[in-house]
Amino acid sequence: MIEPGVYEHFKGARYEVIGVGRHSETEEPHVFYRQLYGDGGHWVRPLAMFTEHVDRGDYHGPRFRRVE
Repeated sequence: MIEPGVYEHFKGARYEVIGVGRHSETEEPHVFYRQLYGDGGHWVRPLAMFTEHVDRGDYHGPRFRRVE
């Protein structure tokens, strides 16, 4: 499971994970997080997508990795 804390996206931006909640109808888990740059906007992404492995160009690894 994803723990609250600071995570880095594979493209380099950092985000603070606030927690994981469930969709009210499907009960699919979603990660709630905010960007640590710009306007500090809040985002929601399905847990499966947040934790998936990415293969893009020369990068092969997790979409987000915990950095603290």
